[in-house]
This record gives sequence, C-alpha cells and structure tokens, in this order.
Amino acid sequence: MIRRIARELVLQSLFQIDFAQVDCEAALNAAVEERSDKSAEKAKEYAQDVLNGVLANSEAIDARISEYAIDWTLERMPAVDRNILRVAVYEMFFAAEKLVPNVAINEAVEIAKIYGTDDTPRFINGVLGKMVRSDV
Repeated sequence: MIRRIARELVLQSLFQIDFAQVDCEAALNAAVEERSDKSAEKAKEYAQDVLNGVLANSEAIDARISEYAIDWTLERMPAVDRNILRVAVYEMFFAAEKLVPNVAINEAVEIAKIYGTDDTPRFINGVLGKMVRSDV
C-alpha cells in the first residue's frame, strides 16, 4: 500500500514538474502535503527515489515509451498517461531493484483507473505489455 501511495505521489510530482516547471523537491513536498493522511510521509522516501530515478533516466525512458506507443508522440499523449508510463518503465527497466513486469503493469493500470480517462488503463496496459513481450 505504501508503494502505491509513493507511485501516486510521483505521478502528481511529475505532473507538476511538467506544467508548473517546479523543482522535484517542491513538487514532491506539495504532493505529500496535499494528502491528509500519514501514509504519504511514510511513502515519501520511496517516492523520492522513484522520482529521482525517472528524472535521471528521462531520455532513455521517453525513448523506450516512444518506441512502443505506436501513433502517439510523447507531446501528444495526455500528461497523466505519459507520467504513469514513465514510472512503470523506470520501475521495470531502470530501478536498482527492478519490479516484476506483471506487478509494475498491474500497479500502473490501477493508478490509471484512478487518475486517467476511461481509455487510459487499456492504453497503459497495451504499451507496457508490448514492451515486456518484446524484451523477452
């Protein structure tokens, strides 16, 4: 549960960074403050690690997403979709402790159901599924 909250904090932070162009620390602190429960504070350390990892590997992550998001450029993609994909790709392929693809995809789809449109979960599942199948 804490890691799910951390992923949501990262998503919210990346969204703020995209649109308000704030630094990652300010974005994460704002996301933590926005939640009214103590679980956000517990999740903050993992969220900070993931956020830093996504930002440090952003070019490689975005290149990978672009390769598999057929007919979608990153710029055209809804910000929520783009950032959910970034978190999942980081956790599956770039994190020091890589997340099992099935778990990463499931987490991304569940978060997409909360923050995305009706089409977001299917889009996220399709892009990540293609990525994992081609990596085998």
